[in-house]
Amino acid sequence: MPSFNRAYQQTLQAGRLTLGLMTPIARPDDAMADLAVERDLAQRADALGYAALWTRDVPVLAPQGEQMMPTAPLDEPLLWLATLAAATQRIALGTAAAVLPLRQPLHLAKAALSLNRLSGERFILGLGSGDREAEFAIFGEDIAQRAETFRERWMLVRSALSPLAAERAALREAAAGHELMAAPAERIGMVVVGSARQSLQWTASHADGWATYHRDEARQQGRIGLWQTALRERAGGEAKPFIQSLQLELLERADAPAEPIELGLRTGRDALVAYLDRLEDAGVAHVLMNIARGPRDAREIVEELGREVLPRLKSATARSPTRSR
Repeated sequence: MPSFNRAYQQTLQAGRLTLGLMTPIARPDDAMADLAVERDLAQRADALGYAALWTRDVPVLAPQGEQMMPTAPLDEPLLWLATLAAATQRIALGTAAAVLPLRQPLHLAKAALSLNRLSGERFILGLGSGDREAEFAIFGEDIAQRAETFRERWMLVRSALSPLAAERAALREAAAGHELMAAPAERIGMVVVGSARQSLQWTASHADGWATYHRDEARQQGRIGLWQTALRERAGGEAKPFIQSLQLELLERADAPAEPIELGLRTGRDALVAYLDRLEDAGVAHVLMNIARGPRDAREIVEELGREVLPRLKSATARSPTRSR
């Protein structure tokens, strides 16, 4: 098995809990992101020691849900991440998630290979199956077949993102014996985001990690247990990371207790540190934080998390015994 690229190793194989941010970080709900602001925030996140910057894939601005809520207007995700890559040096860049059944797999594979190369091996490819009927109709794809389409295209992209000649056979077959570009020096990590309409056993067997949503701690512990069981059954017990998202409303009062919000927490930093330490103990490798829109400036929250939360995590203090909690 080849080693993984820089992004996967520092974010998902770090041997400790790492934190990432969903981008754009400071975008208003109904407007495109301010590129200058987002570049500055990406640079600060890089300097403060965050592990990764993530972004979503919104192919079409079709309303979502039964309430027909408006969809966030976002740039094309891999181009967006390339822009952030140019503004940063160390931090990993990932999709959470690109909608695989709506993307031509050879185009997606070449874009992923290019972004990984141009960023200095800082790319992680998170993939989902999509759920908006309007998008599937617009792209000429059958939403009823998305699970099968996901599996088929996954295998082709997986082949293209591997450095091993034997694993690249599917790519050569699909591309009439040709290569898309030079093979990567190390494997580019591919993560299933959500269920992607696949069984957990399939994900454990084929993916390099699983990203799922925030749940209350008891329920999430159950999901972690299911993931670890699936890894024992289908991956020979290979350690593959469990990743969770967190909608975060960070309060100004450091000692404010945590209370649940949809898909996350409203909390002060002290309770957040304790919560993240419990997640690490439970087996979570990475937490992808989505800063909720609220009265506080996003820059202030990024700074507080970087200066007051990251250094206080259990794994961080274990590495720096002189640091006071």
